[in-house]
Amino acid sequence: MKEKGSTVTRLDYCQYLLSSQINYTLTNFAEHTDQFSHDTINRYLAGEKITPHLVWENVKGQVEQIPSGYLVFDDTIVDKNFSFKMDLVRRQWSGDAHGVIKGVGVVTCVYVNPERDQFWIIDYRIYDPGGDGKTKLDHVHDMLENVVYHKQMLFWGILMDSWYATKDLMVIIEALKKVYYCPLKDNRQVDDSGGTQPYQRVDGLRWSDAEKQHGKVIKLKGFPRDHKVKLSRVVLSTQRTDYIVTNDFAQDSTQAVQEVCALRWKIEQFHRETKQLTGLEGCQCRLARIIRNHIGCAILAWIRLHQVAQETQQTIYQVKHGLLDDYLRQQLKSPSIRMSLS
Repeated sequence: MKEKGSTVTRLDYCQYLLSSQINYTLTNFAEHTDQFSHDTINRYLAGEKITPHLVWENVKGQVEQIPSGYLVFDDTIVDKNFSFKMDLVRRQWSGDAHGVIKGVGVVTCVYVNPERDQFWIIDYRIYDPGGDGKTKLDHVHDMLENVVYHKQMLFWGILMDSWYATKDLMVIIEALKKVYYCPLKDNRQVDDSGGTQPYQRVDGLRWSDAEKQHGKVIKLKGFPRDHKVKLSRVVLSTQRTDYIVTNDFAQDSTQAVQEVCALRWKIEQFHRETKQLTGLEGCQCRLARIIRNHIGCAILAWIRLHQVAQETQQTIYQVKHGLLDDYLRQQLKSPSIRMSLS
């Protein structure tokens, strides 16, 4: 057995994130092991270098690629709203919080196999414009090129949030001969009149019954004169309607568009699971290197949980909470505190 203060390895730290149920801090790790002190864990994270390439090396053998696969891009905020002087933390919009919070931005790319209804994290970037000068759009562009030219993966289309529905990114995707589906913000200026009427907000357009079922061709303001896209009006509830654009002009079913866009929620599922099950937000350290390495290890731990869930045909939550079942069985067999009655 290693003695307190022994060297921590990548496997040790990932095992901690995989095994812990609630608390993912370095202090909690040190308090629950006879092998490592807080300082040795801290030194490991300060000296490690977990990269997106390492994540890909650990997941690529699991990904089931098909020609009809999809890439999904989105970002999430690692909440640090109550932090004080932490590297990488900046005020930014959080969809989960429905407002601006302090946190670390993580831009992610998930591969979805719609035939298997499965998905895998294949790339990510830490949003650090002060360090590398890159926007979130730059990171998506970099990851897309990496998938196409380096990973050389099979996929048909790309799904994105409204934040990424920009001319530059759409043109890049079209140049790659791929299709995209992404929602527009309600105030996006569009034209469905063929140039005979002024641009107007997309949520102000009129729709015939046929257009509601099959979509219609429009022009987005700021795009070249002859550049058109297909727009679908997807009613999700009495209080929410999404306006989805695509360059897939063969798509003539609003119902089919809704089904395709539903795949985008796989990435939200990934974000939620890493926060709830592998401690993505659990690191309280201030140094950028430690924060980056903790995020990378949390993703590596999720990859392993996800793999076991697929192999055992369970949900990832069942796999994680099954560790508590094992603990209960052990305690019932040999209790640490034996019950006594008068």
